[in-house]
Amino acid sequence: MPATDDLKLLIDAAQASGDIARKYFNASPEVWDKAGNAGPVTEADLAIDDMLRTDLLAARATYGWLSEETEDDSARLSRDRVFIVDPIDGTRAFIAGERHFSHSLAIAENGRITTAVVYVPMMDLLFAATESGHATLNGEDIVTSSRPDLDGATVLATKPNMRPEHWIGDVPPVQRKFRPSLAYRLCLVAQGRYDAMLTLRDCWEWDIAAGDLIVRQAGGTVTDRHDSPLAFNNPHPKTKGCHAAGPILHKALQARIRQPEPQ
Repeated sequence: MPATDDLKLLIDAAQASGDIARKYFNASPEVWDKAGNAGPVTEADLAIDDMLRTDLLAARATYGWLSEETEDDSARLSRDRVFIVDPIDGTRAFIAGERHFSHSLAIAENGRITTAVVYVPMMDLLFAATESGHATLNGEDIVTSSRPDLDGATVLATKPNMRPEHWIGDVPPVQRKFRPSLAYRLCLVAQGRYDAMLTLRDCWEWDIAAGDLIVRQAGGTVTDRHDSPLAFNNPHPKTKGCHAAGPILHKALQARIRQPEPQ
């Protein structure tokens, strides 16, 4: 299947997700707490997940499926191509009436992301990339920041990531910023709005799959906390953290991260 066909499929699905999300936004959607303290889920998340699963698999019946809101099925491990989606990334922000939630849609082929779309519906921001093309925002090419050092760099991260125990020497003199959606954080780095993003804790694949490709096709580097490239559609669909930046800044950032002691 040509990448352009898959990209159009994901763009259409992301925009349809936005249409559903807008109907529920600030309209008191029903909310449930997931088992195992896994966070909240709303009727909007479930409605979008149902639409995406139905429409995308109808269009690509041979592809596997991995979504935050669908019970995992190991059948995806036998598929060469797999949809990896988060119907709403930033559900807590969505519930709170904040605009910075997103829809994250990606296609993985044999472990690597080949097509990706992240849509921020309340701001009408559509980030997209294919493995063979440049990353775009609303159709215009985007590029990561060229900042070479950490001093004064803007880094999207939660407060716990900046604790001294995570760093070699002093905590880097960066300006910490935050957005609730991991997918959107990655896209902001791809856009060059921020210099880097960092999360040292394990990441669910659906939060970062689309953003991984979008950053890389914007000229950036994305790895886990151990400096390894990200791989997707794993049996346990998590990565060992995720950080992204322009290539030079990424090296500087990685050199300061303290690695856990071997067990």
